[in-house]
Amino acid sequence: MSFNIVLIEPEIPNNTGNIGRLALATGSTLHLVKPFGFELTDKRLKRAGLDYWQHLNVIMYENVDAFFKEHDDKKMIFFSATATKNHWEIDFEDNMFLVFGKESVGLSKPILEENADKAVKIPLYSEHIRSLNLANAVAISIYEGLRQLN
Repeated sequence: MSFNIVLIEPEIPNNTGNIGRLALATGSTLHLVKPFGFELTDKRLKRAGLDYWQHLNVIMYENVDAFFKEHDDKKMIFFSATATKNHWEIDFEDNMFLVFGKESVGLSKPILEENADKAVKIPLYSEHIRSLNLANAVAISIYEGLRQLN
């Protein structure tokens, strides 16, 4: 039982490091889609991922097109603060791809338009914030999936 965590154009090394650690802890694969807002040698990435990064199953792609070309037949869910359906409405499946956009703007409009029926959000209960931290959103999603599969 595992998931595929997909970060499209991640910008903050600490988030990516924390998500990598989470991927390892949950038996998930981390998919990183370039361009990144940091270098993979960034100290903050390594610090957040601690010494676990070497054990992580991570796959990198040169761009969004390369990722979707390789995985167009896979079951995917797209996370966006603008979606109308909540994340707990997903019927999680083993090996599902959970797709997240970059921290500053989320997923691109074309990706969301093409996958509107597969877009979900994590509900927020305050009008004072626009979204959750990316690492927190991934953690909430992964553990909801694990809860369902267990």
